[in-house]
Amino acid sequence: MKTKSRTIAFYLPQYYPIPENDEWWEKGFTEWTNVTKAKPLFPGHHQPNLPSELGFYDLRIPEVREKQADLAREHGIEGFCYWHYWFGNGKRILERVFKEVLESEKPDFPFCLAWANETWKGIWHGLDNQILAEQVYPGVEDYTKHFYEVLPAFKDKRYIKVNNKPLFIIYKAFDIPDIKLFIDLWNRLAIENGLEGIYFVGHLFDYRRYQEILDLGLDAVNVVRMNEVQRQLPKPKLSIREKLEYKLKKISKDIPKYEYKDAIKVLLGEESKNKNVIPTLFPNWDHSPRSKGKTLVLHDSNPELFRQHVKDALNLVKDKPEEERIIFIKSWNEWAEGNYMEPDRRYGRQYLEVFKEENTY
Repeated sequence: MKTKSRTIAFYLPQYYPIPENDEWWEKGFTEWTNVTKAKPLFPGHHQPNLPSELGFYDLRIPEVREKQADLAREHGIEGFCYWHYWFGNGKRILERVFKEVLESEKPDFPFCLAWANETWKGIWHGLDNQILAEQVYPGVEDYTKHFYEVLPAFKDKRYIKVNNKPLFIIYKAFDIPDIKLFIDLWNRLAIENGLEGIYFVGHLFDYRRYQEILDLGLDAVNVVRMNEVQRQLPKPKLSIREKLEYKLKKISKDIPKYEYKDAIKVLLGEESKNKNVIPTLFPNWDHSPRSKGKTLVLHDSNPELFRQHVKDALNLVKDKPEEERIIFIKSWNEWAEGNYMEPDRRYGRQYLEVFKEENTY
């Protein structure tokens, strides 16, 4: 299948119980716990969003991972970018799924890693804002240990490369106090271990700072323009009917709800025409299952609006070198963010089908 872009979907490896989530939330907690509890928060709000053909899966089951890869491959997605958690001092969480993918050599589907270097707090799940797992940066010894933890992945034939270097995303590059030391160390270790270096990509929410990320020594920037929705679009106004219904149902009037058709006008920007700036596609977004209405809802996403969003993204990257014609999709399976490409009960495979139609020749 010939594709117009190298589109990679972020992949959340969270759909299985772990001791930490059992302790923090409830026994057996997974992403599905929040998904199934979700309720409509305003007139016309579609919740809960529920999976269709893949069901409420458990990612410990290899057959589930194979089906996910088959779906993505069939619809023109190049690979998955697995969120990777390394909190410093060797502390790992949610590593099982990718470890099994790596060691079993299945599914035979391209992948890369995104280091989610962020402290975990309880605020988004109804707890106080206490620290659950703190992200720390102990220095060279820990950075070296981290490198050798991911080296087997870098050397795997499935690992996604750019200019023959493994692609590695850093979620919060500005948070690493000695980021240049980190990058130089990993590049040196990569060369010592038979690689040509690492293709470092910074994940960035404020696109206006993309040159600052590049100045740190990273190779590219993945621009995630979600904050532009509230920054650039006028604050939504409630109709009289909506105000009345909110009052009757005791719903907060402050839910930041924006129409998806308006949001896609600011979720992509001209900066992504630059060779080393990578745009992000958003099929949908509704964080309310996790945050109980405290954060952004992009209302009324549908496959045809997503089609226009895909066309706009492809237009931004079409003149880049083929190797660097990269787009990220946020996300493959962030169900409690209302942010996913997997088939659901409302639209089935339509988002995937639209993407395939636009992204393939």
